[in-house]
Amino acid sequence: MKVMALLLCGTAGLAQPAASLILIHGRIWTGVHATPEAQAVACLGDRIVAVGADSDIERWRGPRTQVIDLAGSRAVPGFNDSHVHFFSGGQALSSVQLRDARSETEFRDRIAAYAARIPAGRWITEGEWDHENWTPARLPTRQLIDPVTAGHPVFVSRLDGHMALANSLALKLAHVDRNTPEPTGGVIVRDASGEPTGVLKDAAEGLVERVMPEPGESEIAEAVEAAMKYANERGVTSVQDMSAAPNVFRVYQKLLHEGRLTVRISGHQPLASWQRLAGVGLLADFGSEALHIGGLKGFADGSLGSTTALLFHPYLDAPQTSGIANAEMIPPEKMERHILDADRAGLQVAVHAIGDKANAMILDMYEAAEKQDGPRDRRFRIEHAQHLRQQDIPRFAALHVIASMQPYHLIDDGRWAAKRVGPEVLRGTYAFRSLLDTGAVLAFGSDWPVAPMDALIGIYAAATRRTLDEKNSGGWIPEQKITVAEALRAYTWGSAYASFEEKIKGTIEPGKLADMAVLSQDILGIPPETIRDVHVAATIFGGRVVYENGLSAAGGGLRH
Repeated sequence: MKVMALLLCGTAGLAQPAASLILIHGRIWTGVHATPEAQAVACLGDRIVAVGADSDIERWRGPRTQVIDLAGSRAVPGFNDSHVHFFSGGQALSSVQLRDARSETEFRDRIAAYAARIPAGRWITEGEWDHENWTPARLPTRQLIDPVTAGHPVFVSRLDGHMALANSLALKLAHVDRNTPEPTGGVIVRDASGEPTGVLKDAAEGLVERVMPEPGESEIAEAVEAAMKYANERGVTSVQDMSAAPNVFRVYQKLLHEGRLTVRISGHQPLASWQRLAGVGLLADFGSEALHIGGLKGFADGSLGSTTALLFHPYLDAPQTSGIANAEMIPPEKMERHILDADRAGLQVAVHAIGDKANAMILDMYEAAEKQDGPRDRRFRIEHAQHLRQQDIPRFAALHVIASMQPYHLIDDGRWAAKRVGPEVLRGTYAFRSLLDTGAVLAFGSDWPVAPMDALIGIYAAATRRTLDEKNSGGWIPEQKITVAEALRAYTWGSAYASFEEKIKGTIEPGKLADMAVLSQDILGIPPETIRDVHVAATIFGGRVVYENGLSAAGGGLRH
């Protein structure tokens, strides 16, 4: 096997330096079209210096070289999660766990047990509950949890982040009652008498969020450290944080300066605050290889699970609504102005769009911006791109819009989406195959903590489309399946491209950052249905092992 071109500066005429780390005897998926497979990799410091056959890479071995014998195991570029909420995810790891609660009773009891363990007065947040797991699948109310949360304000989110349940104490602190008007772009769910049930949707969540205490720097740092550990355990070496608030970004910088970052972070700021970045002259892709400002994030609508995704037609199970536009879209000209102005300032724009109408509207706005501001490498993104009309699918490639999508959502939503939208909408749901076939770039992520930050489960979802309830063994909307290699590329090169970083990561080749994941099984050589049983054996970040589970360094191979 021929070694790829070596990219080293300043070594002409000098003896070849010894590698700091070598991976040998493996199955290396490089992600490079011309040479997709290799046996071994050599790293010098935080960079890959050579990729090729074992015999070629052995030349890089020195007396102090760390050698990892992969013993035939599969190694891939480090996973790059294109859509996370990193601080929130870290917080959620230590908060009440409600995602897999299977009934209202279990939901209440978990909150009760958590409330009993924490000091009086502390807020109970996060949770990520899903009422679609319950029978009947009805929304919870404050009356359900009030008896077990005395002394604790509660504001626990549904897993999609577009709906949350407050207890009576939290509503009282926020001054939300029967006389509170609904904010633009939000819904206060009320009972038959007009009293708030405790459930607030989209912009209405802000009524409670504004009275919640701001986290301190130490609390943020603790959550970020937990999030990095969680990421490394799953082979994730880069994330794109869609909610990197200034206080969170400040902690990222502190951890970077202290040498404690084990995940590369691309932090997005709110689209409405584009002037904050433009005012100091920042352009898209500003920062370092470890931490940079990735772009601006806006919202067009809500979510399907909360019946707030913006559709062209009413919901089947809620015919009184076709979803709601986010406050940023009221009126639509406000969103269009923000996109145009941010684009003109040279910033990257990413907009959350779930419903088919929301996606169509954002594509129209992107098209208008390109016509007005002229051609350039702007890499507009749509986050989620969940439900697309057939005529809108080819527009992604035509307009060079990146589809930043989360495969896990499809095997979750597929359990119940058919009761909410009709077959025509479902035809364009998580349309991975159609988007790729029409030339679009896919960037895969998780939306953690909405879904697990687990690229292997995401690859399984994209390749099999088997829903979590095991009722779609052949795949839900199976014509939209993609191959394991295509899904793997979307989790590596595609995500790097989405943040203007494909020149430094996303593939295993000389000159790129030494970020890799070693897998317990070869996901390219086993049936896709078994990928959900694969785990990460080791994570390599910047040329050093930051996580190990079954991998023995210094030539010991993998322990099974």
